[in-house]
Amino acid sequence: MTRTIILVVTIVAAVVDWWSRVAARDRVEQWAKPLTTIGVIGLALSSGGPTGEVRWATIALVLCLVGDVALLPRVDRFVLGLGSFLLGHVAFIGAFVAHGVDEITLTGVAFVAAGLLIATVGMVVVRGAAANSRSLRTPVLSYLVVISAMAAVGWGTGSPLIILGSTAFVVSDAVLGWRQFVRPVRHGSLLVMVTYHLAIGSLALSLW
Repeated sequence: MTRTIILVVTIVAAVVDWWSRVAARDRVEQWAKPLTTIGVIGLALSSGGPTGEVRWATIALVLCLVGDVALLPRVDRFVLGLGSFLLGHVAFIGAFVAHGVDEITLTGVAFVAAGLLIATVGMVVVRGAAANSRSLRTPVLSYLVVISAMAAVGWGTGSPLIILGSTAFVVSDAVLGWRQFVRPVRHGSLLVMVTYHLAIGSLALSLW
């Protein structure tokens, strides 16, 4: 019953956050966005999954929460948010390793796909970030490498929910980076949040 209540509250908070992006209500986003991530943390903690996986996933999600707050328009600490999410992806890798990375072929396919993404979309984003501020080039490039590794290791688990979550994370951040440093994306803010919530929600539910 407790898990069901947490799940319902999390879904409602996510939908409210999506609405805030459509309606451009930043004040609503200030509480709906972190509340959704807090709900996802609750889903991980109440999952009853293996202790090692839950511990790593919880650390990762708490770091995502820090990143969420840092990237709110009112806070606007991009580098802090980037660093928090980067460390979060490292923690997710820890959770995936604890789960078991047995699908070597899937890992290889994901690494190739990630490499192609970095070489194309990723490098355009990196150049855009560098044009905005030269100091952003290395942090953004480092982030691309780490999130790509996270997705590849996630695919290696063979878990459908982990594969979905790790892939959705890449999509969300690709749209965010393109919108932030290259050019506007129609409904980009909404797309970023929907895919982000799909990512963290799927990764938390993979523990159930």
